[in-house]
Amino acid sequence: MASPAPAKVEPAVRPVELPPENIYFGPSAAMQAVRQRVERSAGLNVPILVLGESGTGKEVLAHYIHSRSPWRDGPFVKVNCPAIPGTLLESELFGFQKGAFTGATAAKPGRMELARGGSLFMDEIGELDSSLQAKLLHVLQDGHFTRIGDHEERRMEARVICATNQHLQNAVQAGTFRPDLFYRINVITITLPPLRERRDDIPYLAEYLREQFNRRFQREALPLSKDTLHLLQQRDWPGNVRELENCLARYVVMGSEESLYAEPAEKPHFAYEVNSAGNIPLKHIAQQATRRMERDVILKVLQANHWNRRKSAEVLKISYRALLYKVRQAGLPAKRPQRKSGTDDDLPGAPPQGD
Repeated sequence: MASPAPAKVEPAVRPVELPPENIYFGPSAAMQAVRQRVERSAGLNVPILVLGESGTGKEVLAHYIHSRSPWRDGPFVKVNCPAIPGTLLESELFGFQKGAFTGATAAKPGRMELARGGSLFMDEIGELDSSLQAKLLHVLQDGHFTRIGDHEERRMEARVICATNQHLQNAVQAGTFRPDLFYRINVITITLPPLRERRDDIPYLAEYLREQFNRRFQREALPLSKDTLHLLQQRDWPGNVRELENCLARYVVMGSEESLYAEPAEKPHFAYEVNSAGNIPLKHIAQQATRRMERDVILKVLQANHWNRRKSAEVLKISYRALLYKVRQAGLPAKRPQRKSGTDDDLPGAPPQGD
């Protein structure tokens, strides 16, 4: 059976603008530990495995590793394992000769060749097809590969960096990932912490993103207030830095800090963890759920009453002092978030703010 013709995929080699080191790594102890690990391993000619949840910035970290390695002047070539169909990934990775299959009208080098003298970044390696896992293992072991339809062996001359949001050890135990390939790419492991474990970095990331989106969208959104930054630091950020980016983009476009307090249209199911003994702390879970529900209700009432706290306290049937306490406890701002100059709040007749 003839192989399908190659499809158009994302460019193999593309430049990227990296954020400043003090912004990307930030002051948190977790990211400073990552920075030290990068400095110790970037210059070594061994595979590096980058782990982390979706949205933590694994590809950006791979670029940092490349930029601090002896191969920094070479290309940085990305292979997005789940984005390219399995029937095409082999030809994209290894290349092919003219006539190797139907549609192969000319020879084409694979991304392993394009990465010569630089770094080959295999994103979401956990999604790699089992048949390609064996072939990649062979390349990493002896440093040679062949194009599809060719007999000439070519030398692999690129540093390999892999990344995944999966627990590869679990995949190995489940039989979906080869243990020998896991140990081959796992010479050095760098784990990126989720944003909720590096809250000290959020004000720096938020300010950097605000400046970036101001330039991109040609806006002049003001720096975030201390109350708003405090609120951002209290969030769980299941989407990590990517979610924070979307949040700041919305703020710059809408021109109002109030847009940062809007909850997602579809909230995730309330999650809890069962400890190793199998116990479910029902009282603790109920308290968490109650606080989260209270926060949502208070926010909606404040927004509906234009952030008038006294009126909101009357609607909620609680004392003004109790409302102030709950607002602080929920991490909500004490006053209505600022709006960019030129919005409806600056027009005559705009509803009053505050008390």
